[in-house]
Amino acid sequence: MRKIITIILTTLLIGIILIGVSELPEFGRADVPAHNYVSKTYLKDTVKETGALNIITGIILDYRAFDTFVEATVLFTGGIAVLLLLRKEGDQSE
Repeated sequence: MRKIITIILTTLLIGIILIGVSELPEFGRADVPAHNYVSKTYLKDTVKETGALNIITGIILDYRAFDTFVEATVLFTGGIAVLLLLRKEGDQSE
């Protein structure tokens, strides 16, 4: 029963992800959100606003630090969930 639920949830998750991916804009179009004013602002003002010598470091550590922390938390939680699902039935450590 547990394997059936796992297969159903995995199939459902894959379906949701595929629906989301199908809604992405076409690669290379000039009007996609990646080409809006934010990227120009990052390139122009990062060194001045953050004091970082490297633009990438300034963006990751100052502008995107909270987002990066949340991404790491999601990856950790996903890893724990996979370990719990793949655990053998007889592994009951006390």
